[in-house]
Amino acid sequence: MNTRWGYVLGGVVCAGLLGFALYLQYFEGQEPCPLCMLQRVVYIALLAVFLVAALHGPGRAGAMLYGGLLFVIAAAGAAIATRHVWLQHLPKDRVPECGPGLEYFLRKYSALRALEKMLAGSGECAEVSWRLLGLSIAEWSLLWFVAAGAFALCLTLAVSRTRRKS
Repeated sequence: MNTRWGYVLGGVVCAGLLGFALYLQYFEGQEPCPLCMLQRVVYIALLAVFLVAALHGPGRAGAMLYGGLLFVIAAAGAAIATRHVWLQHLPKDRVPECGPGLEYFLRKYSALRALEKMLAGSGECAEVSWRLLGLSIAEWSLLWFVAAGAFALCLTLAVSRTRRKS
């Protein structure tokens, strides 16, 4: 497979995941919690880098840069999703209280402080109201972030091998 098409595929998957999140929100009534919103931002960042890499069609050095950037972004997403999954598996008496919405955080605090508050999670982040094949949205998100990071590494290795042979 041409690595440019690999980057396109990564972007299409991220766009599909974002589209599905919007479907769940607007057609299934699944309101996103603060951690869900952060994960969406990470998917948007992954989408942007995948698409820039697809347009660029990088050589070995560029592929290493894009691969490293994609891996770091996917790892950040996996960390957020891991926190989300952890909150969902807490005993009921250990779940934090529900907090204000994202708009409140952004109005009241600086961007860094709002991010810190959002990463702490709240009771709404611990709710699981939708599952597919036994996994919650946060658990699926964690799997997709891990897959995105692994795919980015595979693309980087593919470009590295291809460029060495030519």
